[in-house]
Amino acid sequence: MRFLLTDEQREFARTLDGMLGASGTPAVVRAWAAGEQKPGRELWARVAAADVFALAVPERHRGMGPLPVELALSFVELGRHAVPGPLVETVAAAALLERLGEEAGAAGVWLPRIAAGDAVVSLCAGAPYALDADAADAVLVVQGDTVRRTDAHGPVQPSLDPARRLARPLGGTVLAGGPAVTAAAAHAVDVARLATAAQSLGLGRALLAATVAYAEQRTQFQVPIGSFQAVKHRLADTLIGLEFAQPLVYAAALALAAGAPSAGREVAAAKVAAGEAGYAAARTALQLHGALGYTAEPALSLWIRKARPLRDAWGTPADCRARVLAG
Repeated sequence: MRFLLTDEQREFARTLDGMLGASGTPAVVRAWAAGEQKPGRELWARVAAADVFALAVPERHRGMGPLPVELALSFVELGRHAVPGPLVETVAAAALLERLGEEAGAAGVWLPRIAAGDAVVSLCAGAPYALDADAADAVLVVQGDTVRRTDAHGPVQPSLDPARRLARPLGGTVLAGGPAVTAAAAHAVDVARLATAAQSLGLGRALLAATVAYAEQRTQFQVPIGSFQAVKHRLADTLIGLEFAQPLVYAAALALAAGAPSAGREVAAAKVAAGEAGYAAARTALQLHGALGYTAEPALSLWIRKARPLRDAWGTPADCRARVLAG
């Protein structure tokens, strides 16, 4: 299969990149990590104004989708700029509600709000903690074949990425149950994995670009360290990993858009490749910057510390490989 992005899709990605690049995301990430939500909410509104969340919501609920390819493009840019918040969880919650329809009695209420950016929704499925439950307007919790909505949560737990604020959801009201929930939750997990894979891809691209720039200007023995063969090989390996992951991500998005039987397997393969490539880019950045990323002061650390949590979110590499092998 030969796949090329359309001019409209490329322009959409460039526009989103430009908007996020002018938004001062490092300061937003630091504020979000400290529990100050106002800058993050303002950035959320700008992302919503670019119709990112509308891509996950069907037209009958005031959205534009679902459009998995455009959604993947968006999340590459969101990952490139390290935008904080339950972005993946909100679009996955939209996918869950869309599949459940009026059976959950909430789709007509929450989907238009998600599309407009008026609602921040976190989704907890198959994990004990919800991301950014303290900042969300609602948390949807899938347990077995039931889904419930809650506003209550336990204390925020520390995370490898300070901007990923985790809390255990408590109580709640059951919205729906039965086989429909199981099927809808499986679809929502696929959407979450695709968006997370795209985030990892964008994050890896940003880390590689920063590392290449540093290798060009950092000198040792009166020459740039980028001229050393070992450094070139490390950067080339990082680039190859990202280049191999990119077509898998877009192929998975196409499979999801077509409702292909292989979609879940393709999404899992993309998640493994992009997650590992993003994590490899973070290790390369850390080592070639001389471990500078271990300190919190440089903005680089905000990107580096996201790589491993994104690699493991919504399915570890082992989980996703098992999904691929299961067929």
